[in-house]
Amino acid sequence: MDVKSKKYQEHRVFAALDRYAEFYRQLAMSILSFVSMGTKAINFDTYLYSSVQGTLESITAILRSGRINDAYALLRKYHDSAVINIYASLYLKDHFSIDNFVVEQIDNWLQGKEKLAEYRVLSQYIKSSEKLKPITDVLMVDDRYKKIRDRCNDHTHYNFFRHMMLNDNEVYMENRVQWLDVFADDALDLFVLHIAYLFFLNHHYMMSSDYLDALEVGMQPEEDSQYWVASFIQKTFDEVITPRRTDILAVIKANTAMQLP
Repeated sequence: MDVKSKKYQEHRVFAALDRYAEFYRQLAMSILSFVSMGTKAINFDTYLYSSVQGTLESITAILRSGRINDAYALLRKYHDSAVINIYASLYLKDHFSIDNFVVEQIDNWLQGKEKLAEYRVLSQYIKSSEKLKPITDVLMVDDRYKKIRDRCNDHTHYNFFRHMMLNDNEVYMENRVQWLDVFADDALDLFVLHIAYLFFLNHHYMMSSDYLDALEVGMQPEEDSQYWVASFIQKTFDEVITPRRTDILAVIKANTAMQLP
């Protein structure tokens, strides 16, 4: 199939990636005022999310040019970013206290003084966390994330010759759109993974601006407005997360005071 064909260029994956990138852009802005407790930095998650936005935009550009193999290498990077984000948030919650005001491992990483451990170590820390057990049990109910990681690694390391072929946009491949179908599902599942862990761990990141906006202008916030969920987050749950995984919303709602739809 020609990568310039309408069937390729109008595949659902492109609208989905654009949507995920826009979500991270909005999230980066909405959490800017929150402080990263346990570090000397301002909210570093803001910059992590804008970086993820950039990765998703790069994936879109590369897929548009027909380089599916390269896009998978970046999808692995997206997975890494999600794991790093959840690991850092979890590690700070586990180790921050009045007696340990600066959590050195994370702060040193932010300051460029220390590397984080490899992916497997970070991932295992997340999976073994009692804090995250309710959402981990739901997310890991099957082996989809192992398969996605294996697919990303196969593409990154050229474990199969056909993956090289997928990087040649001038070679006719009848199943090229089928590969986009798989890629779209993989990207969606990684988005669900990140959002599920993120909002289970950091409930306040869902907060709408109404509460803080009222305080900034010296007004009394409306009752319970600190539990209101930002409209773009509500929409993401309604239109992206819940249709893919109906179980995710139930687990998050059962473990937060935030007023999710």
